[in-house]
Amino acid sequence: MGLLPLEFSDCYLDSPAFRDRMKAHEAELEKTNRFIKELSKDGKNLITATKNLAVAQRKFAQSLGEFKFEYIGDAKTDDEKCIDESLQEFASFLKNLEEQREIMLFNITETLLKPLEKFRKEQLGAAKEERKKYEKDTEKYYSALEKVLNMSAKKKDQQLQEADNQVEVMRLHFHEESLEYVCKLQEIQEKKKFDCAEPMLAFFQAVFTFYHQGYELAQDFSHYKTKLQINIQNTRNRFDGTRSEVEELMKKIKQNPEAHKRNSPLSIEGYLYVQEKRPPPFGSSWVKKYCIYLKEQKIFNMVSFDHRSGGKTGEPESFILKSCTKKTGDSIDKRFCLELEVADRPGLIITVQALSEDDRKQWMQAMGGKEPVCKLGRTYSKREGIEAHLDEVGFSLLKNCISAVESRGITDQGLYRVVGVSSRVIKLVGILMDEKTYSEVDLSSSDEWDIKTVTSALKQYLRSLPEPLMTYELYKEFIVPAKCGTPESRVDAIHYLVYKLPEKNLEMLGMIMKHLANVSANCKQNLMTVANLGVVFGPTLMRPEEETVAAIMDLKFQNIVVEILIENHEKIFGSAPDGSPTTPVALSSSEPSAPPRLSKKPNQPPAVYNPSVELQYETE
Repeated sequence: MGLLPLEFSDCYLDSPAFRDRMKAHEAELEKTNRFIKELSKDGKNLITATKNLAVAQRKFAQSLGEFKFEYIGDAKTDDEKCIDESLQEFASFLKNLEEQREIMLFNITETLLKPLEKFRKEQLGAAKEERKKYEKDTEKYYSALEKVLNMSAKKKDQQLQEADNQVEVMRLHFHEESLEYVCKLQEIQEKKKFDCAEPMLAFFQAVFTFYHQGYELAQDFSHYKTKLQINIQNTRNRFDGTRSEVEELMKKIKQNPEAHKRNSPLSIEGYLYVQEKRPPPFGSSWVKKYCIYLKEQKIFNMVSFDHRSGGKTGEPESFILKSCTKKTGDSIDKRFCLELEVADRPGLIITVQALSEDDRKQWMQAMGGKEPVCKLGRTYSKREGIEAHLDEVGFSLLKNCISAVESRGITDQGLYRVVGVSSRVIKLVGILMDEKTYSEVDLSSSDEWDIKTVTSALKQYLRSLPEPLMTYELYKEFIVPAKCGTPESRVDAIHYLVYKLPEKNLEMLGMIMKHLANVSANCKQNLMTVANLGVVFGPTLMRPEEETVAAIMDLKFQNIVVEILIENHEKIFGSAPDGSPTTPVALSSSEPSAPPRLSKKPNQPPAVYNPSVELQYETE
């Protein structure tokens, strides 16, 4: 199991579990920092100690062999597996060169040490600074919050309001800093895969040129090197797409955090200050605790947690709630207070203080059974009033666009990546979806509409469907085989799942895959390999109902599903499967990893077309 994703919505709860997940990410970055430092030290030894070259090479190889890239999510793609295994491959190569002690190593500083040191200082160093800033803002916010909560309710309303306003401003700033820090952590975790692997690749390419007796070994390594180049490029492309999705999600949550609360069996959770009475004459104290209330069981759980104590947690406490009563300022010199009556301990009353009046209302509603359970669904607004359906008009649009692309633009560079002018795309979609005019337009014989407008119109139609073509219901089932199994078992599983789609969805998906196979067959001219097409059409053809960071991390597996459909379209859409898949597709850590997907087609050119993400519509 890799690192758990850091959900943006958890930044607003700031729970102990969220802090633990964040610590795991920070520890991984620190491990990477130590790894780069050690690798730099070993690299310098290779330059300054030629006499001890074999010893230095052995230590260097050991460092490489012991390090593994952590990943976010519950499975790796074949590209990530290849990158992860690349360090072991590089270590093995170095061991085979131990006897070449008299040969100087050149270019190690420029090709390996400087890029890694640059990554360590600029990326990992920036993460450290962000961490310090985040910890400082945490301390500042909770200190201010405690100060306001300890204010007497008898003070003037103006003083209380001013204090509340100051805390609210600090809270918003703290949450924004938390979002930025979480985004930075996960971005660096993803970037290090290629920012660390690429210097390794460049260094070994330099080593090959200076080893006379290593020439034949370099030839043997060449095929793997080519695959690794493609794997790195694919990982970079997927990272760019994932980063844009993460930034968009973060922007949405900043604008409306309440609307993006995740589904949970918990009715409500968050921090409360619990009054703990002490023997006379010590009075009582207020202890900050993270509380969770389970509505159905009426179970109230709480655990003490203080950010200033290094994140240490106390012993968890639990009781069954009997009733909840709002306390007024007349009965206690504290604001936002509630009285909780314990059912399993008769006579016990627990007084708690919420963080604000709104927070108190939310706890009251939850414990009174009035809090609605909101389901977060990813919504896709219909652009310019487009209402797309899987009907005769929709199939006509698809056939018209495909015919135009294959007759006029199949060799255009960046096909389906380069987009058209927004207004013209919307206009063309409107014409093609108008029941009065759709049959009169023949895009294959008309130069009025350029190819990038036609391809954008096709994608716009697919994105405007009320449900993705591969359906919400089957989304998770499609993702599972992309994460595990051999290439053959993946194809069998996806073949089986495709025929669970509704008839019209299946028919349209088959048309699209046949067309994309034709596009990829011309990749030497249009530069659109199967991998590039997967990046473009993965999020277009399938997407989850709920929008979370974890779901965004599955983008790379959406791409793999589309790649499998393109590469095996004749088998998958040629006939229905004989029965259920013979190989289980449930994710299993014990299942042997599949060989790199690209080994099937060694002659396919690398994915050299590399725009960072699919461009937004051009404007006039």
